[in-house]
Amino acid sequence: MATSTVPWCRSTADRTADMDLRPVALWTMSFDGVPWADAQSALRSAEDAGWPTLWLPESLGREVLSLATACLASTSRLVVATGIANLWARDPLALSSAQRFLCEAYPDRFLLGVGVSHSLIANRRGGEFADVPPVRRLREYLDTMDAAPYRGWTVDGPRPRVLAALGPRMLRLARDRADGAHTYNSPVAHTAWAREVLGPDRLLIPELKVVLGRSSADARALARKNLPLTLPAYAANLVRSGFPSEELADGGSDRVVDALVAHGDVDAVRERIAEHLRAGADQVALNVLTERGRTPAAEWAELASIAQDLEKEDG
Repeated sequence: MATSTVPWCRSTADRTADMDLRPVALWTMSFDGVPWADAQSALRSAEDAGWPTLWLPESLGREVLSLATACLASTSRLVVATGIANLWARDPLALSSAQRFLCEAYPDRFLLGVGVSHSLIANRRGGEFADVPPVRRLREYLDTMDAAPYRGWTVDGPRPRVLAALGPRMLRLARDRADGAHTYNSPVAHTAWAREVLGPDRLLIPELKVVLGRSSADARALARKNLPLTLPAYAANLVRSGFPSEELADGGSDRVVDALVAHGDVDAVRERIAEHLRAGADQVALNVLTERGRTPAAEWAELASIAQDLEKEDG
C-alpha cells in the first residue's frame, strides 16, 4: 500500500497547472432544490456548452462532497470545486481523506474550497461559533487537516485548495496556507483590494450573482431575495468596500444590489466579468439566480458565448 508524505504547500502554479481554471465558471445552489436527474441534465448540458468549472456551495442542503462526486462521475472534463465545504460539517481528517480520494479518482478535476461559514450554520450543526475567532478556528482546522494520518491507497500529486475569505486576516490565511481565496457576495472594489492582500501568485475567484433578461426593477427584486446582506461577515465586508451600513437595510439600496448583481443582457454580464478580471480575479464564478425549483440551464446556455469568447482570447 502506497502512502504519501507530499506536503500540500507546493506553489500554486505547480498545483493547478493542469487544472482547467479559465476566466469564467458557473456557481450554483440550485442543485439542492431539484431532483438529481434535473441537476444531472443541466450539468451535462453545461459541460457540452463548454463551461470549464462548476462551483458548489454547502449550507443545509445536499452534502457537498457527495454532490461533487456525483457531478464528477456524471461528466468527463468539468472541474468541480466546493465553494465552500463547511468545516462544521466534517472533521479535518474526514475532509483530508475525501480530498485525497477525489484528487486521485479525478486528477486535476477537483478543487477543494473550505471555510468557516456563519453562526447560523454552525448552530444548526451543533457547533459553537462564538467561542473561537473564525480565523483561528480555520487555521487550527488546516493544521489538523495537514497533519492527518492517512493509511489508504494514494498517489503523489497536487491537492489544491482555496479558502473562503473576505477580511484581511482571512485573506492572509488564504495567501499563506492555501492556493488562494474564493470570495462571495463581494463587489469589484473588494476584488481589487483582495488581490493586493493575496499578492500576485495566489488564486482569486469571486462569485458573481447574475439575473438575465428582466427589467432592472424585476432583476433587483429577485436579487434582494438572494442577497445575504445582514450576515455579519458580509455586512462588514460591504462597509469595508465603501457602502454605509444604512444602505444594507431592507434588502439593500439599488446601489448595493447593482454592485453585487450583474443584470440585464449577456453584454452587461460580460462587462461585469471584465471588471472583476481587470481588478485581479483569476476566475469569476457566475451564480445565475432563478426561482427556486429549477436549474439555470437555459441561462447557462445563453451565457455560454462568454466562456467561448474568453477561451478564444486566452488562446
